Amino acid sequence: MKKVVVIGAGTMGNGIAHVFALYNYQVAWVDVSASALERGLATIDKNLDRQLKKGDIDEAKKAQTLANISTFTDITAAVAGAALVVEAATENIEIKLKIFENLDKICPAETILASNTSSISITRIAGVTKRPEKVIGMHFMNPVPVMKLVEVIRGYATSDEICAQIMDISKDLEKIPVEVNDYPGFVSNRVLMPMINEAIHALYEGVAGVSEIDTVMKLGMSHPMGPLQLADFIGLDVCRSILEVLFEGFGNPKYAPCPLLVNMVNAGHLGMKTGKGFYDWSNGTKNIAVAPRFAKKQLPTETF
Repeated sequence: MKKVVVIGAGTMGNGIAHVFALYNYQVAWVDVSASALERGLATIDKNLDRQLKKGDIDEAKKAQTLANISTFTDITAAVAGAALVVEAATENIEIKLKIFENLDKICPAETILASNTSSISITRIAGVTKRPEKVIGMHFMNPVPVMKLVEVIRGYATSDEICAQIMDISKDLEKIPVEVNDYPGFVSNRVLMPMINEAIHALYEGVAGVSEIDTVMKLGMSHPMGPLQLADFIGLDVCRSILEVLFEGFGNPKYAPCPLLVNMVNAGHLGMKTGKGFYDWSNGTKNIAVAPRFAKKQLPTETF
């Protein structure tokens, strides 16, 4: 299983393509935009340079990794002879269903279809294919070349054989795979997103400011970054989408996105990728905490 197709040239797609190529898989990288693929290759080149400077790889390994990647805008050409397809497109259910419905038609019968989705049901995705036993979640963490975890999500019909193969492939990439079942948010986001949402509520209700909330979680709970900075890193639109999946899946109001998060997404303040979220990222790095509009200035007073 040495030919892998990666669909999507965004942040996750370029990280997944990078890692597979680094471990000598032949990567067919697909996106509808040739310019997005070009930018993605430039990102991989830059990230390989970081690994080179740290002594993790040498020049020959960098050159071989880049040589292992071929880019395509024609998905049919890309999937020919592929043993595994990893979809890393936008976290949108309709887009993913269309991709998998098409993949099922054009991929060889033995091809495993995996999704990097962070919250969308693998069982639902598998339902649009005629090979549900070969559909699985392969949820990498961002940044993919650095983070060790792969959350391996079994759909309702995923076979033991396919799950075992994906666990082995993850280990081949020197990742640590963890097998979980297909329920909204899986494990990672079922636990993480309510924490981020609660941090946004604390800001919204005037409990504390952005940097204060993040400092409490970093120094008090030993988190490497605070929940509001992490939300900016993930993308506030992605956080909102995952919370909506949780809310729809469980029907529990505790998962409803905070009104402040909804307002910020509607305003286009999505975090690092737009230069502004809970922090100002306009210079490419976290600069200063921003006080979002419509956050309450103080805790509400009650009359007894």
